Amino acid sequence: MEKNNNAQEAKGFYKLSWLQRIGFGAGDMAQNLIYQTVSIWLLFFYTNVYGLDPGDAALMFLIVRIIDWLWDPVVGAFVDKSNPKWGKYRSWLILGGIPLTGFAILCFWNGFSGSLTYAYFTYVLMSMAYTLVNVPYGALNSSLTRDTDEVTILTSTRMFMANAGALIVKTLPLVIALFAPVVNGKPVTNTPDSASAWFITMTIFSLSGFALLVFCFTQSKERVVMDKAEADKVKATDLFTEFVHNRPLRILAFFFVTAFSMMSVSNAADAYFMTYNVGADEVMTTAFMWLGTIPAFIFMPLVPAIKRKVGKKGMFYCFLGTAVVGMLMMYIFVQVPALKQFWLLCIAQFVKSTGVIVATGYMWALVPEVVSYGEYKSGKRIAGIVNALTGIFFKLGMALGGVVPGLVLAIVGFDAKLTQQTAFAEQGILWLVCVIPAILLFLAMWIISKYELEDDVIDKINKEIEARSKE
Repeated sequence: MEKNNNAQEAKGFYKLSWLQRIGFGAGDMAQNLIYQTVSIWLLFFYTNVYGLDPGDAALMFLIVRIIDWLWDPVVGAFVDKSNPKWGKYRSWLILGGIPLTGFAILCFWNGFSGSLTYAYFTYVLMSMAYTLVNVPYGALNSSLTRDTDEVTILTSTRMFMANAGALIVKTLPLVIALFAPVVNGKPVTNTPDSASAWFITMTIFSLSGFALLVFCFTQSKERVVMDKAEADKVKATDLFTEFVHNRPLRILAFFFVTAFSMMSVSNAADAYFMTYNVGADEVMTTAFMWLGTIPAFIFMPLVPAIKRKVGKKGMFYCFLGTAVVGMLMMYIFVQVPALKQFWLLCIAQFVKSTGVIVATGYMWALVPEVVSYGEYKSGKRIAGIVNALTGIFFKLGMALGGVVPGLVLAIVGFDAKLTQQTAFAEQGILWLVCVIPAILLFLAMWIISKYELEDDVIDKINKEIEARSKE
């Protein structure tokens, strides 16, 4: 049996230990501690603590994403061509992790309160450093094994760890409250007076994230990568060539846009929703946001079994549809006074998040598949470039997630100085939480219906690639 297993491993179909799986997942947990904090809380920090106008913040989010789109392909090509002594991809967990940690902390420093220049400087450099970590980390997934079942387990473990990081991020109001000034017996967490509390909290999250990146580095072993001769041939224009010729990649890229737009719009609006539509305190806000993550610990471990039962597309349809139902429930509960109960909103949040977490979590398992498809067609395993492409599209989605809330808040007349917003402003916030994300989910279902790489197809492709390499 051992001889047979070794023969399989020699063909690239490696099995990983649980320590290795958890170690790889720690890399996503780290990125969530840093970038999820930015995604969920930075707009709120800018408008309520730092003192930016929502329209100015929306424009900045768009400009930063444009810079990202130019930067990502450069990083993808550079990572595929480079061969650092610590590993082609895993080296960047450290080399990119150090500046990422530093600039993430500086994004939440209020030393230049209200300065657009400082906000641009720190946010641009933080986002560029994030790419230096995220693109190689994504490529690392496809360098560990070709085994489809192992990739599914690896992705489930990764998303379990990522959501553990997200759960911690959603305790941010409680952590800030520990360090915030107290007025009339209550901590002040959403005004300029709480600036130092935000800075301390982000420092804790960022340094913890870097420690997890180091752990991921120690547990990752790259075994399915292109050789140096092939790496020398990689160029930035391969990104556009790959996009044109790799249809599954194009489908996945557009799915990333819609999925991340949906998540980013909803996440950015949650703090406003709980503060102004619900009137929640820090404990209620944390509980509500926890329910946006807790389903991951229930359902992500079941993903391999669910996928075997209903298939890849069936799983997406099922859970994306569940998310839409949850959003509809939440919209109705808020609109009908008799149903505007916090416990009902929590049920709606749990239903919505169950669908969102499973569908958007499993989509990362498709990235190694489109990498293999590209290798099958072109002979180049350019995992860095493929992940740079997916990075461009998920950042496009995150750009919309940053721009759309800021624009909607500006249009509906949101005023951070008011403790009670107008009915029009509250309706705009509700659209950001429920209606716009639901529209994007329907679009995501249509896009994923076009994806063609079922498990039997990708298994056949991987075996042909390995057979070709032995010739």
